[in-house]
Amino acid sequence: MIRSMTAFARADRHLQGAELAWELRSVNHRYLELMPRLPDALRGLENATRERCRQRLGRGKVDITLRYQPDATDAELELNEALVKRLSEAARRVGDLVLHAGQVNPLEVLQFPGVLSARQIDGEALEAAALELLDQALDALLETREREGEQLGKMILDRLDRVEQEVERVRQALPAIRDALRERLKQRVQDAVDSPDPDRLEQELVLAAQKMDVDEELDRLVTHVAEVRRVVTKGGPVGRRLDFLMQELNREANTLASKSVDAETTAAAVELKVLIEQMREQVQNIE
Repeated sequence: MIRSMTAFARADRHLQGAELAWELRSVNHRYLELMPRLPDALRGLENATRERCRQRLGRGKVDITLRYQPDATDAELELNEALVKRLSEAARRVGDLVLHAGQVNPLEVLQFPGVLSARQIDGEALEAAALELLDQALDALLETREREGEQLGKMILDRLDRVEQEVERVRQALPAIRDALRERLKQRVQDAVDSPDPDRLEQELVLAAQKMDVDEELDRLVTHVAEVRRVVTKGGPVGRRLDFLMQELNREANTLASKSVDAETTAAAVELKVLIEQMREQVQNIE
């Protein structure tokens, strides 16, 4: 299956004490250009992020954004029990020295620096979770690329059918076109010369027929159409190959137009160029 280069994907996950979210945006590009933007806390993942994307993407300019938001309200609190015991012992000793000492308020103890702290998220676990989430985002991006690629493939195959119809239209018209050309040349020679040389006339007719002979161009058009159809059906990263084939198709259509000696062939050549240009625009979107 062919794949488009234009797609967007997002994957997010709530961890204990943090929110992670990847956003991937991909657009057309001749090569694979990766542009990761990572938060400082996860900057060490840049090389791993690039490698994962290279393994799964062939072409395209890809913006890769990782959003990381620690959630203090959800962070697990850690009680420094040793410090609480020392504070409690100190409070008891103070109570023995002070008359009418009141009970120690636990809430006041909690406010003492170092008694409570938010448990730090395990760095390795966080990085592993981020990379796993990146794989999910890449899965979603590729699914979108494949869906769009499938539609592009259908449009290209449809236009290939129409190209073949135009080629067949010219083939069917060629005998009549040659006969009409022959009659026009005969009439011109007869109008210019009272007694034309039959041999010279025949030579001129042969030369004119050779100049307007488009059988080779039509054959090459059919060959290129078959190759485009094969490449599209095969799938994979075929954008560069298809772009080359579009150039070859356009070359043959231009030659057909330059050799045209009648309105029907000219119209067919114009229609071919329109179809090929439409396919070329679609091919520019293919990985």
